[in-house]
Amino acid sequence: MKIIIRSLLILIIALFINKTSVGLPQKNKNNTYDVVIYGGTASGVMAAIASAKEGAKVVILEPKLHIGGMVTGGLAATDIGRRSVIGGYPLEFFKRLGKYYNYQSMTRDSIGWFPEPHVAELVLNQMIKEAGITVYYQKRLKEKGGVKIEGGKITGLIMENGDEFTGKVFIDATYEGDLMAFAGVSYIVGREAKEVYNEYSAGIRDSFGSQSAYDDAGKLLPRVQTQAPGPVGSGDTKTQAYNFRLSLTNDPGNLVPFPKPGHYDTRRYIDLLRTTLTLINKEGAVQAAEHMFPGMGKVPHDKVDLNAADYVGGNWDYPDGSYQRRKQIWEDHVDYVAGYMYFLGHDEHLPQAYRDAINRWGLSKDEFIDNHNWPYELYVREARRMVGVYVITQHDVVSDMQKTDAIGLGSYGLDVHPVQAWVNDKGLLKYEGRPQRTEQERMKHIPYQIPYRAIIPRKSEVKNLLVPVCLSASHVAYSTLRMEPQFMILGQAAGTAAYLAVKQQKTVQDIDIKELAALLRTRGAFLESKIKTLGDLKPGMGID
Repeated sequence: MKIIIRSLLILIIALFINKTSVGLPQKNKNNTYDVVIYGGTASGVMAAIASAKEGAKVVILEPKLHIGGMVTGGLAATDIGRRSVIGGYPLEFFKRLGKYYNYQSMTRDSIGWFPEPHVAELVLNQMIKEAGITVYYQKRLKEKGGVKIEGGKITGLIMENGDEFTGKVFIDATYEGDLMAFAGVSYIVGREAKEVYNEYSAGIRDSFGSQSAYDDAGKLLPRVQTQAPGPVGSGDTKTQAYNFRLSLTNDPGNLVPFPKPGHYDTRRYIDLLRTTLTLINKEGAVQAAEHMFPGMGKVPHDKVDLNAADYVGGNWDYPDGSYQRRKQIWEDHVDYVAGYMYFLGHDEHLPQAYRDAINRWGLSKDEFIDNHNWPYELYVREARRMVGVYVITQHDVVSDMQKTDAIGLGSYGLDVHPVQAWVNDKGLLKYEGRPQRTEQERMKHIPYQIPYRAIIPRKSEVKNLLVPVCLSASHVAYSTLRMEPQFMILGQAAGTAAYLAVKQQKTVQDIDIKELAALLRTRGAFLESKIKTLGDLKPGMGID
C-alpha cells in the first residue's frame, strides 16, 4: 500500500511540475534571460544553479519531460572514481540525497551517492526551486534555423513550436550537442586515429571474443560486420554502444515483470544465449542469474541499476542523426534492451531454474511511472565532441594532469564499451573498442585537472557559448570525462563562467580566469588534489 501511495504522489508531482512549466513564461514575457541553458541534464541544472545564485536571470529549456538526464533517467549506481574530487553544488546535491535517506548514522560519509532515480529528480527540483530558476519542458530546438547568430554571438533560440528565447550567454548541456552543432561550432563524431594526438589508446583497438558468428543454420548473426574494423590505431566515425540503465527490483510488492517488446527477435540474442549457457555450466543456474544483478545494497529499497544489454552497432547514426532518425534508433534500443531481459527470463533454451531466478526481478513500479516504468533517457555514452580552444587528450588525464585554468577534477579510468562486432576469417565473433590501459589508468587513483579552455569554442566561431557535456576532448579522454559527477562539476563551472561573462561584459573566451577559479572555490568546488602522483598514495589506499 505504501508503494502505491508513493507512486501516486510521484506521478502527481511530476504531472504538476510539467504542466506548470510548459508554455510561455509568466514572469518574463519577452523570453529574455542573462543565461539560457539548453538541456536539463544534471550538468544543465548545476549550471543554472551556479548562474542563478550569483544573481543572473536563468532559464532551462528541456526537450523532454524530465530534468536530470541520466542521473534521474536510470543511472543510479553513480560512476564516482574518487569521491574527494566532487565538491560545490554537485556535492551539495549528493549530501541532500544522504539527508533524504537519513544516512547520517548509517554510512561512512553520510552522502547519498547512489540514489533512486525519482528521488534524484525530487532533490534536483528542490534545488531548482530554491534558486528561482525557470524551467520549460518539451522545448526542443527547431532543427533547421533554430539558432540565431549575429556578429559571432548567439542571440536567440527558436523552438519547434515557434517560441523564441533570447539571452546574453548560452550553455549547451545536452548529451547530443545540438545547440553547439546548430551554431556552427566545430566538432567530431567517432574515434581519432592514434597519430592525431599521439595517444596510445586511440582509434580502433584489438578485438576479443571466441564464439561463432553464425547461428545453427549457418546464417550470420545480426549486426555483425563482414569486414575487419581496420588497422589498430586507425580512426573511424563509429561510437561506443548505448543501452538503457534499468531500475530493477526483487521486491514482489514493487515489481513489474519484464515486458515483451513489440519487435521481439530471438536471433538478436544468440551470442547472449551461448555466453549465458557457458556461465551456467561453470557456476550453476542460480549463481549465473545472480551475476545479472550486481551491486545489491547500493541503491536503496532493494533496487539495482542494470548496466547490461549494450546494443553494439545500433547507435552509429545517432550523434549526427536527424530528430526522426534518432527516434527510430531510440525505439530500436528499447526493443533490444527489453528483449534482452525478456529473453533471459523466458527462452526455453535456458534452464528453468535460471529463468525463475531472472524473473524474481523486474522493473521498479515506483520509477518512471509516467513512462511504463522505462527509463526516460537512452544512455548516450558519447555523441558529438566539440573541437574547441583546447582538446583534452589521453596525455592530459594520465601524465600532463596539471592545468593553469583548472575548473574541476576528474578521476575515473578510461571506460569504453564495445564499438562494433565483426566476423574474422575463422568464423569467430569478435568485439572491438576497449582501450589499452596502463595499470595507473585501471586503478583510477590519480585525479587530473580539467581546463576551462575545453568547454569553450574557438572565438572565431561563437563568442557566448559554453559546452560542459559535449566538451572538447578526444575519444580516449572523453571516456574518463563522460561521468555524471564530472558533467555536474563542469556544469557549475560553465554556469559560473556564464555569469562572469554577463557581469564583465566579455566573451566567454575573455573572462578573468582567476576570478572564475576564485569564485568556484568560494562556492565549494575543488580545483586541486593532494594526490598528484602514485607516490602520494599510501599503502592500501583505494578509492576514497
